[in-house]
Amino acid sequence: MLKGKTALVTGSTSGIGLGIAKSLAAQGANIIVNGFGDSKTPQDELAALGVKVAYHGADMSKPADIEDMMKFAASKFGRVDILVNNAGIQHVSNIEDFPPERWDAIIAINLSSAFHTTRLAIPAMREANWGRVLNIASAHGLVASAGKSAYVAAKHGIVGMTKAVALETATTGVTCNAICPGWVLTPLVQKQIDDRSAREGITVEQAQKDLLGEKQPSLQFTTVDQLGGLAAFLCSPAADQVRGVAWQMDGGWTAQ
Repeated sequence: MLKGKTALVTGSTSGIGLGIAKSLAAQGANIIVNGFGDSKTPQDELAALGVKVAYHGADMSKPADIEDMMKFAASKFGRVDILVNNAGIQHVSNIEDFPPERWDAIIAINLSSAFHTTRLAIPAMREANWGRVLNIASAHGLVASAGKSAYVAAKHGIVGMTKAVALETATTGVTCNAICPGWVLTPLVQKQIDDRSAREGITVEQAQKDLLGEKQPSLQFTTVDQLGGLAAFLCSPAADQVRGVAWQMDGGWTAQ
């Protein structure tokens, strides 16, 4: 379905980003991987699916790095057909104790980076009259939780930006949508579970159960494979008129 297309997935060396990259690669898309940590293993896993893979280690908090990454993608594959804005970080603290530098970093990586990649990708998408921008938001793009002011602000912002870009591209073959996962067992969430276990003196298993029980009525984690499947659908012709949505995949979290 996506043979000959190129997908750039930010924050794709692990977790949700890697899962989405694999789903798009399985549909034939070439992949630009981005992120910190081990980049060779995900590249090898994606290349094994029979597509071309390249890596760029842009720091998503730095606009100059992002511009360099977008130029790299264009030089490598011609243009970015599918942009998946997934890179994100988290910090949990009440607002009066929230370190300003952590606020700035979360807004930069979780929100502003998506602005920079999108503004640079859209012109070529318009010229080709085909493109997909997928913003990985969160249930926290629709509802809030205590202690996560910066993350909630960034994710609400990315849902709003999604709607604006969808309207700006509404008469073209370019679509822009947001995916809003609930709890997904990524390294970021595992750290929250481990911290909770240590803080409350309970087992990791109990901490995981309590975490799901507070928010996610299904009592099951959303999986990266499920998110990848939704991303692939949003890139398909069946989704040509899906524009500006914030698609919940949250086990009923935001239905409450």
